[in-house]
Amino acid sequence: MRPPAVAVMAKVPGLAPVKSRLHPALPPDRATGLYRCFLLDRLDALGALDGVEGVVAFTPPDAAAAMAALAPPGLRCVPQRGRDLGERLAGLLAGLLDEGRRAALAIDSDSPTLPMEYVLEATRVLDAGEADVAIGPCDDGGYYLIGLRAARPELFTDVPWSTPRVLPVTLARASRLGLKIRLLPSWFDVDTEQDLRRLHDEMLAGGRRPARTFAFVRDLYR
Repeated sequence: MRPPAVAVMAKVPGLAPVKSRLHPALPPDRATGLYRCFLLDRLDALGALDGVEGVVAFTPPDAAAAMAALAPPGLRCVPQRGRDLGERLAGLLAGLLDEGRRAALAIDSDSPTLPMEYVLEATRVLDAGEADVAIGPCDDGGYYLIGLRAARPELFTDVPWSTPRVLPVTLARASRLGLKIRLLPSWFDVDTEQDLRRLHDEMLAGGRRPARTFAFVRDLYR
């Protein structure tokens, strides 16, 4: 069997709208710069993980050259395809599993201080068959990670994306399907100015400091 695949869900900076909920606090070009830091720090962290195949699942799908120019060596770039996030996640994970793996995972690019130990724990429990689905909850009611041992498109259909109901709806679906669920520790993503200030305060207090993100956010609040 091939090793578990971990795919970062990525928007190509400058070619897709990013962090629109931050625009009241940051001009669009600055929000794009911040997201670029988030993304590059996440890809570096993914590239450093042992025992997994790192993937960058990017949108828009015609931006392959731009994404390849940003991605570190060793990470495979694949386009996201689908009419909405649900279709894109379902198709991505099914495609990775079809390559002959016991586990495939998708992680976000908006939680820059996420401990990579959580990602490795998700790959471990899925690869070992200790869970059918691994989910990393976000404080806002969504999730930063979802991983599967088999394609389950039902988990991604008619989900109220970008609302606090994403996680409870997904958990209820998984339970109805009889799936064994592993919940990872909760973490936070950065969508609003309040989230951004939390990120700044936690990094200043000695928390995790991904290099590009730390430099950018520190300069914002000088």
